[in-house]
Amino acid sequence: MSNSAFEKVIVPPMDEHNQRLIANLHPNDRKNPEPADCYDLVVIGAGAAGLVTSAGAAGLGVGLKVALIEKHLMGGDCTNVGCVPSKSLIRSSRVVGEMWNAKEYGVVAPKQVEVDFPAVMERMRRIRADISPVDSVERFSNIGMDVFLGTASFTSGDTIEVAGKKLNFKKAVIATGARATQPDISGMKEAGYLTNETVFNLTQLPRRLAIIGGGPIGCELAQAFNRFGSEVTILHRGSHILNKEDSDAAEIVQKVFQKEKVGLILNSQIERVESTSEEKTIYYTSNGIKGSITVDEILVGAGRTPNVEGLNLEAVGVEYDSKGVKVNDNLVTTNPKIFAAGDICLSEKFTHMADATARIVIQNALFAPFGLGRKKLSDLVVPWVTFTDPEIAHVGMYESEAKEKGLEVNTIKIDYDDVDRAITDGETEGFIKIHLKQGTDQILGATIVSPHAGESISEVTTAIVNGIGMNKLSGVIHPYPTQAEAIKKAADAYKRTKLTDGTRKLLGFLNKFS
Repeated sequence: MSNSAFEKVIVPPMDEHNQRLIANLHPNDRKNPEPADCYDLVVIGAGAAGLVTSAGAAGLGVGLKVALIEKHLMGGDCTNVGCVPSKSLIRSSRVVGEMWNAKEYGVVAPKQVEVDFPAVMERMRRIRADISPVDSVERFSNIGMDVFLGTASFTSGDTIEVAGKKLNFKKAVIATGARATQPDISGMKEAGYLTNETVFNLTQLPRRLAIIGGGPIGCELAQAFNRFGSEVTILHRGSHILNKEDSDAAEIVQKVFQKEKVGLILNSQIERVESTSEEKTIYYTSNGIKGSITVDEILVGAGRTPNVEGLNLEAVGVEYDSKGVKVNDNLVTTNPKIFAAGDICLSEKFTHMADATARIVIQNALFAPFGLGRKKLSDLVVPWVTFTDPEIAHVGMYESEAKEKGLEVNTIKIDYDDVDRAITDGETEGFIKIHLKQGTDQILGATIVSPHAGESISEVTTAIVNGIGMNKLSGVIHPYPTQAEAIKKAADAYKRTKLTDGTRKLLGFLNKFS
């Protein structure tokens, strides 16, 4: 089976799982529909932002004519080369991590944990294929929109061409996302390298793997492949991995990596790559000292480049730069008829951000013109998670950000070695930090480090969004024992700081008679 749109992103093995994926997300035998006379909304790109925008508009039940255009695979990065496949691998790798630590729980595991890497990757492909109907051409066509497969290009202020057909539109949305940045390193292209768009094609485990970039993508995959059995080395420009995160949080993950024998070359500058048919050698400088490392594969996990090529944005007056399409706070481009959403215009490139910005576009493109209010990008409260083990989850401001804005901060920290469920789980290496506006119980931001941090951060996010302070959180009953009880402990710790000297003396007096 051959499918150029598919092979642009995913190459063989063309097993039953990938065949199902193609049939759902870019079927070979499908013919594009005949265009309507004019569309109320045309959406370019069927990743998270495009899917939510088009489905939201078509599903309003008011008869809007909506078109959705996809160049490669429906579902975009998240389904095909991002969230779904990466978290599938991370789950398999966590089993290995648990077996490494089995003795601590009184369980005898084999001294040598055997990983069937082809089976790990086959599981990932199966899961990806199982999820793909949710993003399929058939499903979105049945929602009530016209789905076009092909490359889109603006041809005038109100027309888009795709696969030889002209689509007239009243408004359009650019949601074409971003891709892995190609590194400007001598010899890298000739040597060949992996990115998130190709690493999930592997069927054999690299014996030695170098990962360029110690950010979230690089660290997540470094830990996973190390647990699978690769000799993994991260080369990172910063003095610390995950250097955009809370430093205490990043320090915990870095110590875990060192314990698990992930190689770290920090403060590094890569000079060149040389290769033979068998291996690749990276030459670098770290802390002023030259060095080299020889590996079988190189994975690049540093930076994203917006997908603006071929759209002919100049023809419609849409400005863009190396960071993506330029938008205002309402996600309107420099052409008032054209909006943008998702990775193509955001610095925070998360699937949930793509979803959130799609909802802003629906409101501002379809409702605001009738006086029903506008939504702003700047109003969003955005949590995110780095899915290492332990995870790092964050929402709102870091303490340093708050101080830069002239806000005095009171930080409450609860270590997980004070949380009963974390103790019973043997997961005490972590904490929750909550930053409060000085003199109030207003939550400005929070960071959580634990194996389940991503599941806990939403409670704090909900509190920030709804203006719920620590006083009210203290009154929320948390089921015991859970690790989320750390949030309750933080709220109780805040309450204790509000006790007056008089109240303390009264409680001390009463306790004498209790």
